[in-house]
Formats: sequence, C-alpha cells, structure tokens
Amino acid sequence: MNACFYQHVESPIGVLEVCASEAALHSVFFVDEPNPVNTNSITESAVKQLCDYFDGHRKAFDLPMVTQGTAFQQQVWARLQTIPYGQTCSYADIAAQIDNPKAVRAVGAANGKNPLSIVVPCHRVIAASGKLSGYAGGVDRKAWLLAHEFELGVSS
Repeated sequence: MNACFYQHVESPIGVLEVCASEAALHSVFFVDEPNPVNTNSITESAVKQLCDYFDGHRKAFDLPMVTQGTAFQQQVWARLQTIPYGQTCSYADIAAQIDNPKAVRAVGAANGKNPLSIVVPCHRVIAASGKLSGYAGGVDRKAWLLAHEFELGVSS
C-alpha cells in the first residue's frame, strides 16, 4: 500500500480507525490513539457506511477491499462475509464450510487476524457452545455488536 489515508468513526463502542489506499479499504480497527486524519473517497465512504451501520440503516457493506493474509486466512475472511446480518455461526461451521473440518482452531486464529472489523463480520462467529469468545476488539464489543444486529434484525 503506497499512500495511507486515515479517518475515524466515533462509535457507541469506541473509536474505529479506517485505513485505505487510493484503490481500496485495508483495515478497520478499534484504536485508543488514532493516526492523524488524512481522508480520501474510500475512507469517507467507509466512515459513512459504518455510521449507517451503527445507526441501524445498513446491514451489509459495499466497499472495495484488499487484505493481506495467507490463502487460508483469505478463505476464512471470504466465508465470514457470507454470514447474514443478525445471525451467528460457530468456528466449526466455518471450518466445515471451507472443507477443512479439523481446522477449528486455525479458523479462530484467522478470525482474530481479520483486518476489517465489522465490515468483514468476524463478530458473528461464536463458540459451538454458543459462548462469545475471541474478538480482537474485546468480547464486550462483540456482545454489543451482536445485540445491535439481533435487535435490528428482528424489527426489520
């Protein structure tokens, strides 16, 4: 990625930093100390879509994205994007869907390396027991995101 463009979203669960190149969105992370703002059309679109999501007006994202990861991580991240809004699945479900049923822990590790929080909905993956576990942004944020989606998913 040549030039880095940054913009921030003040969300109900913390500050998100959006990072993009001139061509695509590269990351969305919760941060304590954001980089200086340096926007472009992609960061502006990402911020608008994230605000729409938090306001309950968006269930899916439509952004050009590029992620850096192994072939396995890319496969997991692509599968995460198929989990419907307001629904969850388990790490074992993802492993089975990518035809690698024994890779449950590896799916969890790939999920934890997802560079596009919320946009690629890793928060929708839970333990087979139904327990909330493992979210890079913290389990409290994961619980909030799921409650937000379940509440809005039922009412719409």
